[in-house]
Amino acid sequence: MCGTALGLGTPVGSAHVAAFIAIAAGWSGLRLWRSRTFPILLLVACLLALVVRSGVIELLTQVWSWPAYAAVVPAAIVTGIVLQRVRNTGADMEWRALLVALVGYAFFLRVLYSAQIELIPEEAYYWNYSRHLDIGYLDHPPMVAWLIRLGTLLFGDTEFGVRFGALCCGTVSSYFIYRLTRNVFGESSALLGLALAQVLPFFFLAGMIMTPDAPLTAAWAASLYFLERALIAGRRRAWIWAGLSLGLGLLSKYTIALLGAGTFLFMAADPTARRWFRRWEPYAAVCIAAAVFAPVLVWNAQHDWASFAFQTSRRLAEAPRFSLHRLVGAALVLLTPTGLLAAGLVLVGGPPREGTASLGTSALRSWRFMRIAVWVPLSVFAVFSLRHEVKLDWTGAPWVAALPLMAFGAEPHGRDAVWRRLRSAWPATLICMLLFYGAGFYHLVLGIPGLGYASHTELVPVEWRDFARQIDGITDAVRARYGDDLLVVGMDRYAIASERAFYSRDRIKSVAETSSWHLFGGMGLMYERWFPAERQTGRTLLLLGWDAGDLAAENLQNHVSGLEPLQEGTLVRDGRVVRRYYYRVAHGYR
Repeated sequence: MCGTALGLGTPVGSAHVAAFIAIAAGWSGLRLWRSRTFPILLLVACLLALVVRSGVIELLTQVWSWPAYAAVVPAAIVTGIVLQRVRNTGADMEWRALLVALVGYAFFLRVLYSAQIELIPEEAYYWNYSRHLDIGYLDHPPMVAWLIRLGTLLFGDTEFGVRFGALCCGTVSSYFIYRLTRNVFGESSALLGLALAQVLPFFFLAGMIMTPDAPLTAAWAASLYFLERALIAGRRRAWIWAGLSLGLGLLSKYTIALLGAGTFLFMAADPTARRWFRRWEPYAAVCIAAAVFAPVLVWNAQHDWASFAFQTSRRLAEAPRFSLHRLVGAALVLLTPTGLLAAGLVLVGGPPREGTASLGTSALRSWRFMRIAVWVPLSVFAVFSLRHEVKLDWTGAPWVAALPLMAFGAEPHGRDAVWRRLRSAWPATLICMLLFYGAGFYHLVLGIPGLGYASHTELVPVEWRDFARQIDGITDAVRARYGDDLLVVGMDRYAIASERAFYSRDRIKSVAETSSWHLFGGMGLMYERWFPAERQTGRTLLLLGWDAGDLAAENLQNHVSGLEPLQEGTLVRDGRVVRRYYYRVAHGYR
């Protein structure tokens, strides 16, 4: 059917959707007639299949340049696989089979769309890190840059190349969460822990979006696994691996030091673990972590401890602002309401009453250790939030230690009504999250008719390719008039400069000629070091901004000798204006 529509000249998107609707309607009708399958499950299966079918066709035709008629074949195969995951058991769908299907679908969805969705500004900024490869940076340790460089060496300067490291880190995180949960609570809990690690919002996105949270979460999960093996199982060699994991975590983000603090607190409080203070292995682990972290120490020593100051004294010097409610809201977003309720129960109330009897002494010690591993970082962030602003992702990685506890709590432990209801809520929660991710990915890549985008395009990975293409045309025209010594300046911290550099047709040249608004007194993070203001004296600038006020003459005239008229550009998708931007040429920077 799809081939017939394509032969009649129907656009590939419309042709494949029409064919899918016809196939799905026939398949659903047959299922309803021959089985007890609930209509809602059929609808869910069809929506999930449509998302991956569309992603496959778009990947093959737009990224890999396959002809449309050839792309339809693998898309149809994937559609059949997804649809067959809905069985004839209706509402009694087997728990294990459902979890396996959700884990596989979540992983495939990330891999499929990671090569198509445009980079968010943070990813483009860290890609610029990788173009200025170093052993340290102002606002983060270097692991994110190293992983991006490895990914782009393997797969080129593409979205998939940038995100390859995040996909690997997500796999590592899930592996250690599964192993940790299985060691402590058994196979059944481990499978749910794996599903939570694949589908809950923070872990789903950390396993796809290439930011420091991706390697941090992987290192946090590995560290927690080896620390549990050392402290609870008594494995001496696990200390060595724990030290290595903590060192890699410190190369990713400094906040993993809070896991070390939680470990120390547990060792001091637990009589059995206290014996490790008299052995050499924990101290060897600390030395290994310090040795792995040494490059960051060297970089900071060479740069007046700038990164440590940026993450500590600079944040403490910010204007007082109460943000505890934002911290709670962040946890709600990162874990979903079901996840936050489950986490609250295990952190405050302990194991389910009927489940406590099934736990041995070692498992109860593991439970206490993981609770402390969550409470220590959360307490630090909560105290900080009483007078300072917090960010959405800060509490993300510490929730690793809560996932095994949440998974065990969801097991059928008798008559505990709250836990029974939570168990029944998990399938709907996880399926709804996958539907939400699928709809979001579909909208970012293909666009949902009638649905627009956020007014702040700098937060949405849409139309950056078109923006860079238009800027390339503008820079060509400016160079034709004034010569090649042109510096493109994005009038924000890093979004405009980073996205323009990545999506420019000549990435090498664009990295060397695109800077930030620190040249005009704003904060430019690493751009301040890559493009020192004093070295740009006398240059011609092409200024880019989302707000005409950022390019107003009164804001710029003290830094330039001359300004050309302000001009406006437009980003359009499917005939609709997504965002307007502004630009102007400035001469004689000083």
